[in-house]
Amino acid sequence: MKIRPSRAAPRRRDNDSERPTTARPPIPASFASISAGTLSNPVFNPELFLTNSGLGRTLVTAHKGQVVFSQGQPADAVFYLQKGRVKITVLSKNGKEATIAMLSPGEFVGEDCIASTIPLRVVTATAILDCTLLKIRKEEMVRALHEEHAFSDVFVSYLLARNARIQSDLVDQLFNSSEKRLARTLLLLAQFGKDGKPEIVIPKISQETLAEMVGTTRSRVSFFMNRFRKLGFIEYTGGTDLQVHSSLLNIVLHD
Repeated sequence: MKIRPSRAAPRRRDNDSERPTTARPPIPASFASISAGTLSNPVFNPELFLTNSGLGRTLVTAHKGQVVFSQGQPADAVFYLQKGRVKITVLSKNGKEATIAMLSPGEFVGEDCIASTIPLRVVTATAILDCTLLKIRKEEMVRALHEEHAFSDVFVSYLLARNARIQSDLVDQLFNSSEKRLARTLLLLAQFGKDGKPEIVIPKISQETLAEMVGTTRSRVSFFMNRFRKLGFIEYTGGTDLQVHSSLLNIVLHD
């Protein structure tokens, strides 16, 4: 039986060790987290990207009633709401205030600052519950949108959804009665129609704020709220929180 001699390992060329090596820059923790997350889950989760603070990103807390930013201040940062609720209001020149949106966790606040044509805030954001927000400087937000394409896709989808919501609000204001507008507002506050389980119990919200959002008077809101409660569409829990039932959809869908 013949035994083959073992092959010797190829000799390394002398000039191989002299070749310059280029070190890769370290991947930021936020990008590493998002890459690891997308390997196991094909659906991009912006929370993975927006949970870590770092250069240009800081976690801030806003207690109930505290102003996050005011109308007329420099628009220099975007906020990502991680916990709590934020109310968006606008003040007219004659001093009349109107509530135009209620934002929930997972939504952006002041995202219009990335447009170079808007140097100042056009709305005021106020916490209506204790909030935790990630403050992202405008420059950092623009950089992330350029470098992280998955994040850009999510952000653009969010902007399109927000635009569609504004159009729906306008149509609702033009063509529907104040009763239907109030029912729709309550359902939106309870997050009916959103992915996941709806938030049946809404934290305390004044009838004045509801009237601002619906575009009617407080007395009309009070009248319809009492009517909804008698019909079993809503109920008050603990004297403060409001419980919204899916049966309230009957008001919105009824012609």
